[in-house]
Amino acid sequence: MNILTEFDTISAIATPIGTGGVGVIRLSGDNAFHIIEKIFSRKNLEAGKIVHGWILDNDKKIDEVIVLPFKKPHSYTGEDVIEIHCHGGINVVKNILDLTLKNGARLAQRGEYTKRAFLNKKIDLSQAEAVADLIHAKTKNFALQSAKNLSGMLAKEVNEIKSEIFETLSRIIAGIDFPEDVAEPSYDYLLGNFEHALNKINKILSCVKSSDILRQGVKIAIVGKPNVGKSSLFNTLLNVERAIVTDIAGTTRDVLKENLDWDVAITLIDTAGIRSGEEVGKVEEIGIEYSKQSADEADLVLFLFDLSSEFSIADKEIFDLIKDKKHLIIGNKSDLAECETPLPFDKSEVIKISTLTDDGIEELKSKIKEIVCNFSSEDTEFITNKRQQECLVKCRESLERAISSARVQELQDLISIDVKSALLSLDEITGEVITDEILDNIFSHFCIGK
Repeated sequence: MNILTEFDTISAIATPIGTGGVGVIRLSGDNAFHIIEKIFSRKNLEAGKIVHGWILDNDKKIDEVIVLPFKKPHSYTGEDVIEIHCHGGINVVKNILDLTLKNGARLAQRGEYTKRAFLNKKIDLSQAEAVADLIHAKTKNFALQSAKNLSGMLAKEVNEIKSEIFETLSRIIAGIDFPEDVAEPSYDYLLGNFEHALNKINKILSCVKSSDILRQGVKIAIVGKPNVGKSSLFNTLLNVERAIVTDIAGTTRDVLKENLDWDVAITLIDTAGIRSGEEVGKVEEIGIEYSKQSADEADLVLFLFDLSSEFSIADKEIFDLIKDKKHLIIGNKSDLAECETPLPFDKSEVIKISTLTDDGIEELKSKIKEIVCNFSSEDTEFITNKRQQECLVKCRESLERAISSARVQELQDLISIDVKSALLSLDEITGEVITDEILDNIFSHFCIGK
C-alpha cells in the first residue's frame, strides 16, 4: 500500500450485505469526526455518547440512524472511529457508504481495520489472526477456541517463553561483553533453561493435530454398492431429506456434500454406488470415479453393505479399496433377516443399523465422534494456525541446536546465535518481527469491513 494512504480515513460496511434489521458503516482515521459532521443532522459529537439523528445528503434525509463516536486511542483500531448504525437494507447501507466516500473517506481494503488495530498496538498478530478465525468459525467449538486466542492466551504463553529465553540470552551476552565483571552462566544453567523453554514449545506443538482438525474439519465419505442405503444414511445423519432415495440402482450419479457441526466441522459425502458392468452408463461411470476419489480423499470412510443380502464380490472389491484407510464397517437393514455369508472382516467390527427404523444410528454417531473428536481439553489448550506452527517449529529447532552445543560446552558466543534465532521465531508469532509480505497475506483473508 502507498505510504500516503496507509493511515488516511477509511470507510466500509461492517455487517453482511443483505436485508436485515441493522447495518453498520464504520469510519476510521483522523477525519472520521469531520466526515460524519458533514452528513449527520447532529453536530459536536462527544466520544462515548450514542447519538440519534438523520444521515443527510445536503438537505435530503437518507435514513434515521444512531451514531457511536470513539476517540483515539479508545477504539478498535486505535484511531478516531465513527460507527453509523442504520437500517439493514442493501440500498440504505450502500447509500450511506457512498456519502462517506464522497465526503473524504477511502474504501477500506480487506482486513484493514484489524491491520490498523495491530499496527497501533491494540492487539498483537496472534490476536488479529484470532479475529479472522472467530469470524470464519464453522463450529461452536472452534469459535470458543478462537476466542481464547483473541483474549491473548497464546500470546501470553509465547511472551512468557520469550521472557525466559531473553533472560538467558542477556546473561550470555553480559558474560561475553563484560568478562571481567560478569561470569559466563554455567552450562548446566543454560541446559536447564533451554530445556524448560523447549518443553513449553513442545506443549503448544502437541496441540497441532487437534488445532488442524478444529480449523479444517474432517471429510467423511459413505461408500458401498448401489442400493445398500448410502443416501438413506446420508439423510439420516443430516436429519433432513437431502438425497433422493429410490430402489432403482444408480439413483445417485454425483457426489453430494453437506456440513455438520459435531464439535468439529464435518463434511459428509454421499457417493454414487460403486459397480461395474454393461448397465453402467457414461454419467454413472463418471459418478463412480468421483466416489472412488472421494473415498481416497476422505479422513474417514463409512463402508456400507446390506446385511439382508449376500456379501458379494463387488462388496469385497469396494472394501479392499478402503480397508487401509481409517474406516467404519456398517451393516444396514438390520430390521430384515440377516444373511449368513462369510465376511472378510470380524463380525464384531460391524456396526448394525437400520436407516428405516433408526436402530443403531446413535451408536454409529458415537463411534464417528470417538474417531473425529478424539482429543481432550489438553489437546485444545493452544489453537494455532500453519504460520504459527512453522514459527514454533523453527524456534524448537534453534533451541535443540543450542542444547546440543551447550552439552558439548561450545563457545557461548556461538550458542547465542541459535538463542537469538529462537527469539526471532517467537517474535514472528506476535508480530514484533514481521515482513510486509506476510502481513499483507494475513489480512488479505479478512473481509472488507473487518
